[in-house]
Formats: sequence, structure tokens, C-alpha cells
Amino acid sequence: MRQTFCVSGEEAGSRIDVYLAGVCMDLSRSHIQKLVKSQDVMVNGGAVKANYKVTAGDSVCLDIPQAVEPEITPEPMELDILYEDEDVILVNKPKGMVVHPAAGHYSQTLVNGLMDHCKGNLSGINGVVRPGIVHRIDMDTTGVLIVCKNDKAHNFVAAQLKEHLITRRYRAIVHGVIKEDSGTVDAPIGRHPADRKKMSVNHKNGRPAVTHYQVLQRFRQFTYIECCLETGRTHQIRVHMASIHHPLLGDKVYGPQKCPFLLQGQTLHAGVLGFVHPRTGEYMEFSAPLPEYFKELLIKLDNV
Repeated sequence: MRQTFCVSGEEAGSRIDVYLAGVCMDLSRSHIQKLVKSQDVMVNGGAVKANYKVTAGDSVCLDIPQAVEPEITPEPMELDILYEDEDVILVNKPKGMVVHPAAGHYSQTLVNGLMDHCKGNLSGINGVVRPGIVHRIDMDTTGVLIVCKNDKAHNFVAAQLKEHLITRRYRAIVHGVIKEDSGTVDAPIGRHPADRKKMSVNHKNGRPAVTHYQVLQRFRQFTYIECCLETGRTHQIRVHMASIHHPLLGDKVYGPQKCPFLLQGQTLHAGVLGFVHPRTGEYMEFSAPLPEYFKELLIKLDNV
């Protein structure tokens, strides 16, 4: 895929990789640097080095080679299945499991297990790497996830997601004591301007994002809350709660590096998911129980 850009006066003086990272939101700087090295980035018709600084009026041509998707193999594994029929399957994802294969995680993902369980009967809309996957939750987030077995079901459920018609309620523990009983964070989310691996509240380049939260229990230094999503942006709850100075307990990406408890990532659980079934047209709602570590943590906090 070829893309061409013209450098404006405001953008002049930036390194070529920094400039391209700003105009190509889906590419990391490390990926761009590899493209520069392989001469897939041309400026005014010629190859440049990674330290080249763009000037106003430069014509930058970027060639992105066609990605070769790796072969994903079915793997037998124990899955906590909440519900299953010929169209959909609802799974309670454990902590530490990646939803679908990606760089560094091509095995032991939820998709590998589903491919074995469903014997290949998963929708193909998202390609061979993400069969059946309509939405995802982070590796260290637990809870209920819907997967589609055929393209018709996939399109039906995806349309509900797009129109914000799917019920998604999460449980979380955050730093600090939230004074109000409930609230809403309405702030656009996009790539962090300085750290491409993170998301942030980004009013310039972000997409609309709305999170409603309600206090369930207050502790001395933490608050147990339920979050209801209107939208489903990457890391939405983690970014939104951090933006109001209540980052999730255990979240070292958006919160404090030091954690008073031995945890594996953020304390976030996708507790409830509700949707209209693609075949019957009936509304269905499923819940996943809090994982043991989460329940034990609540007891500890209650006794502090």
C-alpha cells in the first residue's frame, strides 16, 4: 500500500520517523524506522536516512509491504464457556490470556483454543488471525467475551457494537476515594502523542469515548466501582479513570509503578455482556463471576 504526504510548514524540522508517526496513526515509530531502513520511505523521489529532517514542501512517499499473516493452529485448552449455540459462543476469559494472535503471541491465545473447540467453525470477517473475534479485552482483564461462529452473526453483533447497543459492565478497583456516588467521563481517546504504545485522552486526534461509573464500595485508599461503556475504545476504562486521577489498581501503564499488592496487571473484570441474538432477535445477557484474586483483594481492602 502506497501513501503520499506533503510536509507543511508547521511540520518542518521533524525527523522523518517522528513526522510519519504523526500522520500515520496506525504505525509505530519502530515499524516506520524499519521501513526507512528498507528504503520503503522516499522523500522527493529519493531514499533518506533515519535522521533526515523534513522540510516544508517535501513529498514523502511511504510504501507499506503487504503483510503476510502467520498460520494459526488450533490448540486444545480448557475454556470457561458461559453459553454456546450455532451462532455465538460466550467465554469467560482468564487473566493473562491474549484474545487473538499478534506479535509475540502466536500460541496459547483464546483464538487458538476456540479454533480447536469449534473445529474451525468461526466467522472469517477478521481474517485468519482473528476468526470470530468481534471485540476484545486486554490480556490482564478478565471476564465475558462474545465470539461469532459465522459471518451473518458477526455482522449482526458488530452492528450492535457500532451503534453502542451492547451492554458492557465492568468491575474495577481504583486508586483514591471517589467522593461522588456516580459520574461520567466523556473524553476522546487516541494514541498518546509521546508514547505510541499507550492511549490517552486526545482532543485533537482522538475518537469519542464515554464511560459511566458508579461507586460500589469505598475503602481507606481505594474505591470499588462498576463501569458501563457507551463506546469501546482501546484501554478506555483504564485511560478514562486515570484522566480523573483514579487509575486502576495494578495498572502500571496508566497508574503508579509501585503497587501495594502482588498483582498481575490492572484489577478490571468484564462482568456483564448483553446483546440481541442474531438469529432469535431476543435480548440475552450473561455474567462472569469475579475471579478469586479479585474477591480476595476486596476482603483485604475491607480489613485495612
